[in-house]
Amino acid sequence: MRTSLHLVAAAVAVALVSCKAQDPVIKTVTDTASAMLSDQIAAIDATGKILFPNTITEDGSVKYIGHRDWRVGFFPGTLWCMYELTGEEKWKNEAERFTEALEDVQYLTSHHDIGFMIGSSYLRGYRDTGKQEYIPIIIQSAKSLCTRFRPGAGVIQSWDADKGWQGTRGWECPVIIDNMMNLELLFEASKLSGDESFRNVAVSHADKTLENHFRENASCCHVVDYEIETGKVRSHQTAQGYAHESSWSRGQAWALYGYTMCYRYTSDPRYLEQARKVAAFILNHPRLPEDLVPYWDFDAPGIPDEPRDASAAAIIASALYELEGYSPDNGYRHKADKIVESLATDAYLARRGTNGNFILMHSVGSIPHGNEIDVPLSYADYYYLEALTRRALK
Repeated sequence: MRTSLHLVAAAVAVALVSCKAQDPVIKTVTDTASAMLSDQIAAIDATGKILFPNTITEDGSVKYIGHRDWRVGFFPGTLWCMYELTGEEKWKNEAERFTEALEDVQYLTSHHDIGFMIGSSYLRGYRDTGKQEYIPIIIQSAKSLCTRFRPGAGVIQSWDADKGWQGTRGWECPVIIDNMMNLELLFEASKLSGDESFRNVAVSHADKTLENHFRENASCCHVVDYEIETGKVRSHQTAQGYAHESSWSRGQAWALYGYTMCYRYTSDPRYLEQARKVAAFILNHPRLPEDLVPYWDFDAPGIPDEPRDASAAAIIASALYELEGYSPDNGYRHKADKIVESLATDAYLARRGTNGNFILMHSVGSIPHGNEIDVPLSYADYYYLEALTRRALK
């Protein structure tokens, strides 16, 4: 298995390198990313530690995150993408080094985002190299994620229960739309292990999210809180959007990507239809700017003076490239191309020696929490480079 997967990965890398030479956008971004990531790694190595960059602080210095942070896999994932885009062994070696520093993550059960953490690091690395030693880590990670599955509600609980403010009614079993992204780990673990229980959990969660997260216009709320034993919906809320009934842009991006990915594994037409509906909501929205890089929330009151979210744009672009393969002639590739080309302009693509050596500028973490507003973010870089790998192969 390792040999065949490695040969496939090598062939993909050759194709991507060829496309890089012919595609000026891919070449520009990859050349810029190569210089900036080299500087980023040099700065990390100077500390004598293996650190995981996520964003910058107010003074412009790089902010590093720990192994329990949901974003910790995106830096090694970005390095894997660089290996795919260039075929250069140095990127594979660096990706392995940073990925394998996360081995203990496989046992994390305190939140649901182990799928992000292992999917962008070990799972991506397994696809690129076929390393057999990554398989048990992927499978154990799926087992850890499944400890958060609540059979009565049929969902994977995102965060732990919250007692609410000053004893008021809080969350019992909160599920956020982001959780759709963690299902890829379960589908892959099922394939690798032959254990259908992982797939069954993923399908149950996707079905419940389809039933309860979406509005009539195909937009989604951020948080649905369930009764843990019965699955009855207690409330629809937001944590990172403008309001409970607003359309938080990155949440819409997670929904688009998540259901496109679920269709890849299941061929369930309901998932494909939902992905199309979400794409239509995003792409036809009157508040989507001309460059297709959305404001942080489609309903933010200060538009057009609200911050943009390059991370949401990158996720949308990556999803649209995949969706194009299932729905040709819908114009998805054209829209994805427009997004990645917008992000390659000076308005979003940073220059070497700036932006903490992150690739993209102008992303948003959480405005309601006052965190990471108009800054670079590691996952923006990851999904942007992933989008470029998909652009190159279409």
